[in-house]
Order: sequence, then C-alpha cells, then structure tokens
Amino acid sequence: MQHAVGAPLPPPHRPGHAATGWTTQGAAHHPGPPPFPGTPAPPAAAPRLQGPPAPQPQGPPAPPRGGAPAHPPAPGWAPPADTTGHVHLPAGAPVAAPAPPPPADHGAGTGTATLAVLLIGPAGAGKTTVARHWARNRRVPTAHISLDDVREWVCAGFADPQDGWNDQSEAQYRLARRTCGFAARNFLANGISCILDDAVFPDRPVVGLGGWKRHVGPGLLPVVLLPGLEIVLERNAERTGNRRLSDEEVAGIHGRMAGWYGSGLPIIDNSKYDVETTARVLDDVLARAIASPPSF
Repeated sequence: MQHAVGAPLPPPHRPGHAATGWTTQGAAHHPGPPPFPGTPAPPAAAPRLQGPPAPQPQGPPAPPRGGAPAHPPAPGWAPPADTTGHVHLPAGAPVAAPAPPPPADHGAGTGTATLAVLLIGPAGAGKTTVARHWARNRRVPTAHISLDDVREWVCAGFADPQDGWNDQSEAQYRLARRTCGFAARNFLANGISCILDDAVFPDRPVVGLGGWKRHVGPGLLPVVLLPGLEIVLERNAERTGNRRLSDEEVAGIHGRMAGWYGSGLPIIDNSKYDVETTARVLDDVLARAIASPPSF
C-alpha cells in the first residue's frame, strides 16, 4: 500500500483497532475478528477530535492474508510513473524548430525562446568562452555543452587528436558527440535551452554538421564564429595543455573553416569584438535564424 509523499506512515493494524491518524468512520460496520473465548473484550475507543482529512492510500487495496482482494482495483488504475528527482524525464527526441518570438520580444534577441544552438569555429575563435557567456546571461534557463570537455571525460586511454587523427580518436569523437546530443535532447525536453560548441569542418558534412543534426534534430541552429587568422593565432598562444595547437595546425584548421563562406550559415567575425559584444551579436543572429531558419 502506498501513502502520500511526506505523510507519516500509520502503525500496523491490529484486529479490532483502527490505524492511528486514519478515520474511524465505518469501523463499527467492519469489526475485527471476535476475541478468543475467555478473553475480555477490548475497551471502546475514545472519541476522536475531528482533524484535517487523513491522507488516502493510493492504488488498489492490499489483499487480506490468504485470500483475494476484498475490493478489486478500479478500472483503468495504473501504478504511478517512475520519476527522477522532481521532474519526469520524457524520452529524448529530436528537437523541432523553435517558434518565432512573440511580437513583444521583437528587437530583444532570442527573448524567452527555447532553442538548441551549435557554435562552430576553429581553435582559438573563442567558442567556449562566448557560448558560456551567452548561456549564463539569457533570461531563460540555458545550458552550455562543450564537446572538448565531454571528450576529456575519458581519462585512461584518452585518444588525443594532437597525437594523430586515427580510428580511436575518431571513435571517441563520435561517442562524445552522441553523448552531447543525448544531453541536449534531455535539457530541451525539460524546457532548458542549450548551446553546443565544436570545430565542425565544411568539407566533412556527414561527420560534422550532418552528425549533429542526426543527434540533436532538424531544429538545431548552427552559427559560425570565425575571426581573422592573426586573432586565432594570438588566442591559441595563450592556451595551455592539450588545448594549445601548433601554429601550422591552427592555420590549417582556419583555412578549412573558410569553406563555410557561401554555405548559407550565419558567420560572425569577432576579430574586433569582446566577449560581451560577441554574445550580443550571436543573440541577434539567432533571433533572425529563428524567424528565417537557414537551409543546410
């Protein structure tokens, strides 16, 4: 038998006694089994003061010992659905295109729209910094999901692409992307927007942008962050650890990213923007993309 969450559980029933905290109405119509011969009858229960309604048990009544249920469950009864914490998590599904903001939000960027964003750019473009700033300063709950962070969840056996792009690093990249897509769908299913960042190349459409669309959904809004090469080289030089690449690698990646020009995706050159300005421009670009989604 189940009881309301947070309510005290009644003590076990004894023959002829009503449970404490539960109403005694009708007890005279359902007396317990008669006492054994020679034993005194139990004293009559003292009248109870009328208090707040007692919590009612949920679900079908428990069957008595050694017999069938005294009262069959009501038609259509089903056990309560499983929940995680306080929020029932629906099955993750591809995100649909977000609805345009209401007229009152015109000129105010994305406003309160729930959306999924993919921020594309080379190493040193400032993707992670801008994505985190944009997510933190929105008026609605928004999550930031970094592909590099998820890839580095692998501690032992991490396949560092700097050591050469091989089957193992490719497999870990694909696994990280699927993990990010699953997380994004769960956030969106619970009303939380998300922004993902990744260095997606235009010359690898199946692995790159096409893969993100498969894992997140057709409503994903991609935006390219592409400052000038000298800016990217300067920012990369300030990095440490395996996030820092050689100048040759940075130049090669930047050259491949130039292929996004003419693709139809919105491109932001943040060479002369600080983080706050770039995030504001990103929000304006996304507002236009919601009203007129790019074809890709």
